[in-house]
This record gives sequence, C-alpha cells and structure tokens, in this order.
Amino acid sequence: MSMMYKEQDADLTALEGRVIGVVGYAPIGRAIAQNLRDSGVEVIVSGGTDDQSAAHQDGFAVGGADHITRQADILILTLPDETLTTIYMNEISPHIRKGQTLILTSAYSVAFGFIEPPPFVDVGLIAPRTIGDTLRAKYQQDQGAPAFVAVWQDASREMWRTLLAVAGAMGALRAGAVETTMEQEAELSLFVQQAILPAFHHIMTKAARVLMDAGYSFDAVFIDLYLSGKFNDYMYQVSRHGLLNALALTNLTGQYGTYSRLERFDDLKLERLLEVTLNDIRGGQFAREWAQEHDDGQPRLNKLLRQHQALDLWDLEQQTIDLLHEPDDDNV
Repeated sequence: MSMMYKEQDADLTALEGRVIGVVGYAPIGRAIAQNLRDSGVEVIVSGGTDDQSAAHQDGFAVGGADHITRQADILILTLPDETLTTIYMNEISPHIRKGQTLILTSAYSVAFGFIEPPPFVDVGLIAPRTIGDTLRAKYQQDQGAPAFVAVWQDASREMWRTLLAVAGAMGALRAGAVETTMEQEAELSLFVQQAILPAFHHIMTKAARVLMDAGYSFDAVFIDLYLSGKFNDYMYQVSRHGLLNALALTNLTGQYGTYSRLERFDDLKLERLLEVTLNDIRGGQFAREWAQEHDDGQPRLNKLLRQHQALDLWDLEQQTIDLLHEPDDDNV
C-alpha cells in the first residue's frame, strides 16, 4: 500500500519568504494560484496572452515564463504536455538557478524524457485527480479531491517538506495525496485516456445506435444513457463507496441484472487490448508517436476529429440537449 499524506503532514512555514511562480493559467493553473494565495502564499503568474489578462484581472502579478523563472523560488508548471517542452527549453531552462524547486502537475514530460531538469534543483509532482474548477470549488468549500505526489529529484534534501507544504497550501491534501512515482502517474493518466475513455465512448455510442435501430426514440435513448446525469450519480456513489458498495445501493433487479450478465463482457480479447495499450504506454511508443504527430501539425488527430464529428449521432444528441435546456416559456 502506498503512503497517504494528509493536511497534518504539511508544514506551511516551509513556504515563508518564498515566492511561488505558476506557469500556465488555464483552469488547473488558475485554481492552484488562487488556492495558494488564499492560503497566504505570495504567487506570481505566467501564461498565454488571454491567460495573462485573466490573471491580471484576478489580481496577480504577471509576466513571461522567463521573468517568472527568474523571480520565483518555487515554479509550478501547469502547461499542457504538448507545449511544456518548448516553453521549458526556450524560456525556463536558461534561467533556472541552484536552490529552486520545480513542481509539475503532470509527470508526462519528465517521465518520458522530454524535459531534463538540471541536477541542482528539486523536482516533484503534485497531480490533483480532478479538473481545475473542481479543485477551486472544493477548496472554497473546505473540501478536497485526491491527488498524487512524487519526488523526482531531491537536491536540497528538503524536497518532501517543500512539496507537502505546497500541496497543503493548494488544498491537495484535504482528501489525501498518495505517494507514487513520476512514471506511474504518467502511465496511469495515459491508460485511463487510452483504455477506459475509449471503451466508455464506444459502448455509449454503440448502445445509442442499437437502441435507436430497435425503435426507441433518440431523445429517450440519450437521456437514459447519460444526459439525465443518472450515470453521473452512480459514479459519484462509486467515488464515495467503491464499485461493489455502489452497486449494492441499487435495487435488487439492477443487482441481479448486472451480476448475471458480467460474464458476457469477460472477454480475453478485451483483456489483451488493455495489456497492449499499457505496454505501448510503458514502453514509450505512445509518447514518441504523439510527439511526432504534434510536430507534424496533428494531421491524424484532425482527421479523426472530422470523422467523429461527421456522425449523425451528434445532431440527435444536440437536439436532446436543446430539449432538456430550452428556456421555460413562462419565464421568457
């Protein structure tokens, strides 16, 4: 079992007199910056043109990534994986100095060797397992979401103290942070993206097609499959109580229907697909493939997007969404 850190493990005095620079002000960076500031930490921000404007409006001192690197004692890098390497090499790396701390919110770039921090700085990971808006909302409600934490490089021999202090200040320890490795965080994230989400997307779209072909109205199909939020409610119970206990909260008809049909989906081919996906991730094949795809201008991604966007399924889905959220005639 991995080590679990909670708020009592954080000593925020480790941040006294230290400036934290948040590089990237998209939702996760914005949430982290605001949470840190509300915890009494001095924060400066860097981002793109629109992000810089938003950060300035939110009351932060802003500047380019090079300026933030020169000014900050602790750098939190929240940039997307596909842009982090270039910005790190061109704007951050030339200005890194001994004694600084680099903290990433995604281990991808370090784990797969796209950036290599110098040996004289501390390097770690704080990876909330939620989106930025939720991280911020939970902080404001004195709640939290689970996170992963890891130390990649401990040049100062004080990295864990610093890392946990930052995690505590951003609210990432309230629900508990699990100690992991950079490699495992990156691989787990990719596995969910490449195995779980494709399977979910595929089964939902196939289920919609099967039901509509069988004569069910499209609006009833989309509402019952996912637009009603019923599936979200079930997954919320899963997040609170686990898969087994969440299913026990359903009625007996549902429990019998689920358990008696589980074997239909116990397919060796599916297990093999999951194994192949994981092996591609762990061996670095996907990272190399995506790096080349991005460098080439994302032709395959753009083609796949066009193919999926062309499905008539989405027009029917949108009609159902519009039906659910149309204005109340009495309030017009």
